[in-house]
Amino acid sequence: MLARVEHARFGDLVLTEPTAVTHDPADLDRGGVWGVVVTFEGELTAVRFDRVAKGAPPPTGAWFPPTGTWSSSMTKGEYVAGVERIREHIAAGDVYQVNLCRVMSAPLPPEAHLPSLAPLLEAGNPAPYAGVVHIPSAGLDVVTASPEAYLLRDGDRIISRPIKGTGRVPVDLGAKDHAENVMITDLVRNDLSHVAVPGTVDVEALCALEEHPGLLHLTSDVAARLRPGTTWTEILEASFPPGSVSGAPKSSALRIIGELEPTPRGPYCGAIGWVDADTGTARLAVGIRTFWAEGQGEGRTLRFGTGAGITWGSDPSCEWDETELKAGRLVAIASRSVEGQGQS
Repeated sequence: MLARVEHARFGDLVLTEPTAVTHDPADLDRGGVWGVVVTFEGELTAVRFDRVAKGAPPPTGAWFPPTGTWSSSMTKGEYVAGVERIREHIAAGDVYQVNLCRVMSAPLPPEAHLPSLAPLLEAGNPAPYAGVVHIPSAGLDVVTASPEAYLLRDGDRIISRPIKGTGRVPVDLGAKDHAENVMITDLVRNDLSHVAVPGTVDVEALCALEEHPGLLHLTSDVAARLRPGTTWTEILEASFPPGSVSGAPKSSALRIIGELEPTPRGPYCGAIGWVDADTGTARLAVGIRTFWAEGQGEGRTLRFGTGAGITWGSDPSCEWDETELKAGRLVAIASRSVEGQGQS
C-alpha cells in the first residue's frame, strides 16, 4: 500500500513535512512557507511546511469515485425561488448582485485518497490555479481546479483576477455578463484600495475573454501596490470573501446569502493556495471548481460547490443551467463517467 504523505501541491511546487498549524492570519507574516485554506465563512487554516521543492508530487495511487448518487443542497425549484428572491432585493434597492450557490454531495469510499483525483482533473480540466491540500491531521482534504486568482502577491505588488460571466461560446456572454464583470471589478478595486498606496490601484484588464475546457469566462485584472507594513490580517479583512463569489455591496450580499443558502460553503468560494512569508510572495485561488472530503470511514462524503451571479437581468432557469454547466464536467470526471473523461 502506498504511503499517504501529508502535503500540498500547486503546479510543480510541492510542500511536505508539515510542522505547525495556525488559524491566526498574523502567523503568515512570521516566516515560513504555508499551505492555506480559508472557508467562505472566514475560518483560516494554515499549515507550515519544512520542505519546499519543485517536482513530482508524492505517489497517489488509483482514484475511487463516489459510490452513490450526487445530491444538491438546493433543488432546482429552491434555487429558482432564491434567484427570484434576490431579484426582489435588487428591486428594493438592497443589493445590486448576489452570488447564489449550492453544494453537491456524494458518498465517498473509505479507501478513496482525494489527491488521487488531482491528476484526473489536470488531464480532463486543466486550470491555472489547480492545487491539492492534503493535511487530514489539520482537517484539510481539498483538491481544486480553480481558474480564478483571488490574490497573487509579489512583494508589495498584489493582483486579483475576478471572473464574472460564463458561457459555452462567445455569443453566450452578453450585456448582463459584461455589466456584472464591471460591477465586481469595481468592488475588487475598492477592496484593494483599503490596503493600497493611494493612486496605485489599476484595472490592467477588463472583461478579457478567457478559454477553459468546455467554458468561456470574462476575466479582469486589478492590481495595486500595498502600503508599507501591510499585514495579511489587514489584506484579508479588506478583501475577503472574494467579491466575485459574494456580491455587491458585499455586506448586503453576504446577509442575503446567509438567508437563502441552507448549508455552509466551506472551502468552496473561499481561498486556497500558499503564502511564502520569507519572500513576501503568495498565490491564493478562489476556491471554485473545488472538491473536498469530510468525515471518516463509511461516513465519508465528497462535496463540490457550484453557483451563479444573480442580477436584475437574470433569468432564474438560466442561472440554474449555469450552475449545471459549471458542475457537469468536473463531477463527471470525479465520477469516472465516460462522458466526463471523453469531453474535449
